[in-house]
Amino acid sequence: MNNFTAAEIYLEHIETHGYAVIENAIDSDLISELMADCYRINPHFSLAGIGRLNNLQIDDSVRKDKTYWFDGSSNAQLGYQQVMEAVRTTLNRNFFMGLFDYECHYAKYTQGDFYKKHVDAFKGRSNRVFTTILYLNSPKKGGELVIYKPKSKDIEVVIKPTAGTLVLFESERFVHEVLPAFDNRYSIAGWFRKNASISGIIDPPR
Repeated sequence: MNNFTAAEIYLEHIETHGYAVIENAIDSDLISELMADCYRINPHFSLAGIGRLNNLQIDDSVRKDKTYWFDGSSNAQLGYQQVMEAVRTTLNRNFFMGLFDYECHYAKYTQGDFYKKHVDAFKGRSNRVFTTILYLNSPKKGGELVIYKPKSKDIEVVIKPTAGTLVLFESERFVHEVLPAFDNRYSIAGWFRKNASISGIIDPPR
């Protein structure tokens, strides 16, 4: 984050509400590098799936975005992962959460793309603890993130994609959706995870 004050703000919001929305959270030069990295890998974006590993499936009635998982192939990706490592350390230090690692991918929404209501983790069945979304550009229209109140159909907050804004929320707690995009929308979706390993074998990402 930019400074300690920003960290204080998002920690307070997470403790109070379970989520935080931080504007100008990431250095603008890094945002530009990440956006350039998206253009570099544009031909390699794939239709996003639902589920993990052997349960992964494509269902464009639920989501139509395209993704590219970070593979460490650029300085921009490595720089962003360093920022998220600092956030992971801060969350662990303040909330004693035992967050083990971080996985993330670029997400691209073109006109008409959406992601219907869902949760990123099911209670007792996932090791995803905190969801993060970083916006890389500022579409004029569409692609808003809608977060719903826990155990309710009422809306908690609607977030307009704005370059540099970082959203964090508890993965099990909040149902959310992405409204249909009108302009191209680029972001990074990521998850801080606990280690759900068995017999010393580290639980794999995705």
